[in-house]
Parts: sequence; C-alpha cells; structure tokens
Amino acid sequence: MDPVPPKRPDPEAVRAALDEQLAELGEPPYDGPSDLGVLQRACVAAALRAYASGGKPVRPALRFAVRSLLDELAARAPGRAVEVRVPPLAAVQCVEGPRHTRGTPPNVVETDPRTWLELATGALSWADATAGGRVGVSGTRADLSPYLPLT
Repeated sequence: MDPVPPKRPDPEAVRAALDEQLAELGEPPYDGPSDLGVLQRACVAAALRAYASGGKPVRPALRFAVRSLLDELAARAPGRAVEVRVPPLAAVQCVEGPRHTRGTPPNVVETDPRTWLELATGALSWADATAGGRVGVSGTRADLSPYLPLT
C-alpha cells in the first residue's frame, strides 16, 4: 500500500501566513510570484529571519515552513523506515527500509522547529546538531546526513 501524499497547502493561506510574518518583522508584504513552492521558500526564509532577530516566527508561517521542508525530505528520501518529528507542528515518515505499522517506530529523529529549519537549509550541519544535543536520534537508520541540506 502506497503512502498517502501530503495534503497540498492552499497558496492563499501560505501567502497570508507569510504576510503576517513579514509584518511582524517590520517588512513590507510579499509581492513575488504566487507559486506555492516560492511562497513556501519565502516562509522558510522569513521564519529564519525571525529567529535570527531574536524573536519567534508566527505560528502559521512556521508551520508552513516546517511542513514544506519535511515534505521535501519525504519526497527525496521516500520510504517509511524513519519517522522525523518536529513537535508540535508536523511529522513525516521517510527513508527506505523496513516500515513500522504501529507503536513507537524503531527509527526516530526528533527536533524543534528552529533546528529543523536550520538543518534543512544548511545553516546547521547534522554532525553539529547531533553533537550539540539539538536532535534526538534513535535507531540504526535515523542518520539524515545523506539527505541534508534540502535547499
């Protein structure tokens, strides 16, 4: 049985979240292309700027940013052997190998939203994140370094 593809977010909802984040940053509203992928990348960049400025991203923009990068990981590393969790926002299963069907999966990666965004964009290396305790990793297949960064 093939996994259900992720629900495609509404570009207007992503744009509204992006504009909310930009307003929080004191920046003008987004005026670029309405392509969903471009909007999601803009959400990622805006959320990272919010963190860099010492603030916190607005929840809708952060949710779209995290979800888009998790979906990208699942597309690049299809499978169900590893569960990647970014609580409380999202989780995906990815990486080829034996899949689990219930209970706690044997291969889990868990981190906070900021660390996930930094890992996925290359602002933080997998080695530094794991050595610094910013990523919880369990299982023999839970090394995501071959797949990161995504952007």
